Amino acid sequence: MTNRVTIRDVARYADVSMSTVSQILNGKANRFSNDTRQKVLYARDALGYVPDFNARNLITNSVKTIGVIVPDIGNPFFSTFIKSIEFLAMEQNCISLILSSNDNQELERKHLEQLINRSIDGIIIASPSIGQAEIDNQLKKNRIPYLLIDQNPIADGDRVMTDDFNGAELAVNHLAQLGHRKIAMIMAKKPSDNLKRRFFGYKHALNSNGLEFDEKLVISTEMSKIGGMNAANKLIQTDATAVLTVNDEVAIGLYHGLNLLGKSVPDDYSVVGYDNIDLDEYLAPPLTSISQPIHELGATVFKKLIERIKNPDLPQTEIMLPVKLVKRNSTKKLS
Repeated sequence: MTNRVTIRDVARYADVSMSTVSQILNGKANRFSNDTRQKVLYARDALGYVPDFNARNLITNSVKTIGVIVPDIGNPFFSTFIKSIEFLAMEQNCISLILSSNDNQELERKHLEQLINRSIDGIIIASPSIGQAEIDNQLKKNRIPYLLIDQNPIADGDRVMTDDFNGAELAVNHLAQLGHRKIAMIMAKKPSDNLKRRFFGYKHALNSNGLEFDEKLVISTEMSKIGGMNAANKLIQTDATAVLTVNDEVAIGLYHGLNLLGKSVPDDYSVVGYDNIDLDEYLAPPLTSISQPIHELGATVFKKLIERIKNPDLPQTEIMLPVKLVKRNSTKKLS
């Protein structure tokens, strides 16, 4: 393996000092003549020199590195969330390190340790499994700023949430207004904090609409397309005519499962998803869903973490973002 091109190589090639190269490549080129600047830049390009990030950051202290731990990068919600963070990170000369745990608690802890070992400037925790012990013994002791999104139950720290309780209420109210009296909910087997709030919103809205809560209409499954497909078998064994799914991935799987069983949406079952991912518009029929402001969530989380990095003594904050119902063609009036 060939050795990496260093600042010493650039200086030798340009026939100038290492100090001259360092200053020119770190924003102080106006101190030197145009001829010297051109020689250094030509040498840099000819050799393919790329500055060492850690060394440059020690000099300039301008580039921040943030870590983002998500439970499943394959989930469209989290991939959109990450895109928003990466866009802003690029704009503000930050490096974002994205780690997905695949819902593996031990892997999440290892990810956290790896980020700390790399002297990360701050961490966004979108995972429900990192607990108070990790916060106290790893992040706080190492004075690393962190921010939680709504899946995590920890109350200690800055947090950005979406209104999951109201989201489930909007879904049930919509279905009740269409005349549905038996409304099922497809729920996660191991619900995180935000999913529990959706469940509480579902129960509250049933009561508000004069509908009786029935445990048999709550179907537990994995939070995936396969989980939704498997839930179809359980749904058709109930007397439900409508269903709220815990997220859109489950709804997509439910579509397929119902189709395999000879059932259709919305003629046999009205379906409301949750998240309003891009795929919803391309389903047949397009999926009615509760829209979370995913881009705004990512942007808000990033900005609040940078504020915390710059000023560790700011008061702890909690931000709640609103949700809305997006009506499409997967629900219909009960005849």
